[in-house]
Amino acid sequence: MTPPTNRPAYQLFVGIDIAATTFTAVWTTDGPPQERARSFPQTPAGFEALQAQLQATGVAPGQILVVLEATGSYWVALAVALHEAGYVVSVVNPAQAHNYAKSLPRRAKTDLLDAAVLAQFAAERRPCPWTPPPAVYHELRQRLLARDALLTMRQQARNQRHALLQWPIVVESVRQQLDSLIADLEMRLTDLDSEIAQVLSEGAWAESATLLLSITGIGRITTAWLLVGTLNFQACRSAESAAAYAGLVPLAHDSGSSVRGRAQIGHGGHARLRTALYLATLTAARFNPIIKAQYERLRAAGKPMKVARCAAARKLVHLAWAVVTKRQPFDPSYGMRMVEERRAA
Repeated sequence: MTPPTNRPAYQLFVGIDIAATTFTAVWTTDGPPQERARSFPQTPAGFEALQAQLQATGVAPGQILVVLEATGSYWVALAVALHEAGYVVSVVNPAQAHNYAKSLPRRAKTDLLDAAVLAQFAAERRPCPWTPPPAVYHELRQRLLARDALLTMRQQARNQRHALLQWPIVVESVRQQLDSLIADLEMRLTDLDSEIAQVLSEGAWAESATLLLSITGIGRITTAWLLVGTLNFQACRSAESAAAYAGLVPLAHDSGSSVRGRAQIGHGGHARLRTALYLATLTAARFNPIIKAQYERLRAAGKPMKVARCAAARKLVHLAWAVVTKRQPFDPSYGMRMVEERRAA
């Protein structure tokens, strides 16, 4: 079988299995690796040692595809170092690599074997290259994650205070400690919200943020998650791909004549972005005329509330993709105006 002509002309394929303090690498020219896997420390010296080994192969960095999994945050420093050195780096979803490994005839699981599987995956599938995100991505993402952590801690403290007050005897100093903790967390949340708002208004994605905020129902936090999750919609070639990335596109469950399951969105996709969009529908389904009309139509047709809200969240993604890619603010009367123009024509 002739390989596709549009496949990149790589000469070496590297698979790297990441651990907390070390990483294991192995490479191949095609198919299963024949070389012995090598382990390196998760340090700048280890990164340089790997590059020295790769340079010894005589293959130019631009013709070497390095594949590693996006597991935790241990992969980031190595991926950036290799990218800056000129290597083609691809960061794949661990689930994708896991499913590929299940298709191979192997039983054991070690770092050496995992690296070999990733190298074989690189040679056969040649996943798309990865590019480090811009600085504004980190400015928003780290604040959003810290905000989620603070919200969790505040809720835990509130729950503890509520449980404490159920007792007939309440130690005042304990209650004061919990009150102080809750007040401190709320102050930190306020500061983070102010910082996120500043990044959205002054950062590199300020224009896109302004356009997203023009959509009724989408607030600052949802805007920030949309920009972070889609890399300012640069990672999504269409509105449907953006909805699929958020895990809001129902997946069919049909096979032959016996399997006729109901399509559902499942648990894939960017879970945090999906949650932000779902929560945004609480407002959009009431005040955004486009989302409200769709939501009420689905509810009137007998659709469950969750189904209608997921459909509304998917519509929000489409609106968000449209305003950012077309560089036009949200116009709630656009759809009606287009209908009237078609009728007039």
